[in-house]
Amino acid sequence: MINLTCNNTLRQHLTHNLNQFTPNIFDPASGRCAAVALTIVDSQTPPNTYNLTQPAPDQASLILTRRSFQLKKHAGQWALPGGRIDTGETAEQTALRELQEEVGLQLDPDRIIGRLDDFRTRSGFIMTPIVVWGGTGAKMVRNPAEVESIHRIPCQEFLRPDAPILESIPDSDNPVLLMPIGNNWIAAPTGAILYQFREVALCGRDTRVAHYEQPYFAWR
Repeated sequence: MINLTCNNTLRQHLTHNLNQFTPNIFDPASGRCAAVALTIVDSQTPPNTYNLTQPAPDQASLILTRRSFQLKKHAGQWALPGGRIDTGETAEQTALRELQEEVGLQLDPDRIIGRLDDFRTRSGFIMTPIVVWGGTGAKMVRNPAEVESIHRIPCQEFLRPDAPILESIPDSDNPVLLMPIGNNWIAAPTGAILYQFREVALCGRDTRVAHYEQPYFAWR
């Protein structure tokens, strides 16, 4: 049983597991590069509001957003804070910059505790997931140009026994991966990254997810 209290013991647990993991890194010349931040914070307000029971305030959560409905691509979809890697930036620098730009959370580089496998999206990006320790007392303000809402999803939710959901589609030999959240789900690529966070960072398992398929709406 994992103690998911948002404290230094959990930080050490996650850091240890991530240090034991060797991420697969793609050639940056093979696609447009982006980075996303998987940021662990406590469960204080803003609360998760997606059909979930509010956990105790000291329980660890991940920051997820719903993308603005005004965006031209993937409007309203679940997302991790992130975006394109600018020239001269590392994936880690991009993740921290996007975290500040999208949800107003400014963290120092020493808060980075690891990374997961690069994931190639159907829309042509190579996504690099960076795991960041946000800790307790994080105050966030959404950027309305990019973010419709901010959610703290309890890490316990990713440990559900019905996760992941795998569904076949006619146009791929690999199943689409969905991570159940409340009464709904988050699809790959974000869902696949969340599943690998669960497996590697939380559970210490050497699990790969790059082969999982994405639903048709993510192919655009």
